[in-house]
Amino acid sequence: MTAPPLMTAHLSRKISVVVAVYQNQGSLTGTHDQIAALFEGPLKGHQLEMVFVNDGSTDGSLEELRAIHRADPRVKVLSFTRNFGQMAAMLAGFAEATGDAVINISADLQDPVDLIPQMVSQWQGGAEIVVCYRTNRSDPAAAKAFSWLAYSLLRIGVPQIPKGGFDYVLMDRIAMDQFNAMDTRHRFFQGDLLWPGYRTSFIPYERQKRTIGRSQYNFAKKLKNFIDAILDSSYLPIRAMSLIGVFTSFLGLLWAITILVAWIFGSTPFEGWAPLMMVTLIIGGMIMVMLGIIGEYVWRINEEVRKRPNYIIRDRLHDQNSDR
Repeated sequence: MTAPPLMTAHLSRKISVVVAVYQNQGSLTGTHDQIAALFEGPLKGHQLEMVFVNDGSTDGSLEELRAIHRADPRVKVLSFTRNFGQMAAMLAGFAEATGDAVINISADLQDPVDLIPQMVSQWQGGAEIVVCYRTNRSDPAAAKAFSWLAYSLLRIGVPQIPKGGFDYVLMDRIAMDQFNAMDTRHRFFQGDLLWPGYRTSFIPYERQKRTIGRSQYNFAKKLKNFIDAILDSSYLPIRAMSLIGVFTSFLGLLWAITILVAWIFGSTPFEGWAPLMMVTLIIGGMIMVMLGIIGEYVWRINEEVRKRPNYIIRDRLHDQNSDR
């Protein structure tokens, strides 16, 4: 019996899996083996390419990746000169990937690989982007609270972002090429991916508890990524500054009128310097915050003008017979 045209068209297509690696010694072999097993089972008709990007790990991650590459020629390994950050590692992996579809997945086994066949099925059904978004996560309460607040604010600028956020995603080659064509620094992955408006489907899942090693994604990195995201994806900070300025000016006008009326009637509304100090400190604090926000934008403009690379690759391991 002849297979349906849609399935036939996709049978021999290549799927690239990109994995950013930082201090993930011990979990990389398991990540590789679980993904490779899918291409011996439900995804047997597809070609597999895996791109691991070592983001300056100082543990045994690179040695483990070299062993994986020696055992499996479908594995490519890129190694940075130093730690450039998760986003840089993802960008390098996306640029290296040659598949008809590209999947981004974490290296710590917290993203369930058994969702990949479902992602591929939805891609075959016409979705150009398939997003697996987190409905729950095994994190401390403080981390969950920060994540909820951050995504609540980000959704003001990019309402398509699921409440739990995502980074486990499949991209069709068309969407991948468009994403790679965005030549900017301080990227906001989720916003840049959803902004073009490609056909997107969503799959909910619960992020699994990490069983090997510990997360290197500390609060400082989370805060930095949040600032990058809010400044990259939304005019909210500038608009908020404008609204606060208008509101403060209005209050100042009311206060000036009060003082003028009191002067006309021969009395003053306040005695002493305390009210003046309060106003000075409040207004001064707001001005400093606003200058800080403007400074963040100016710094990003400076970064764009300098055109430094997002990452520097020291070593590249790949099969000599591969596309690259």
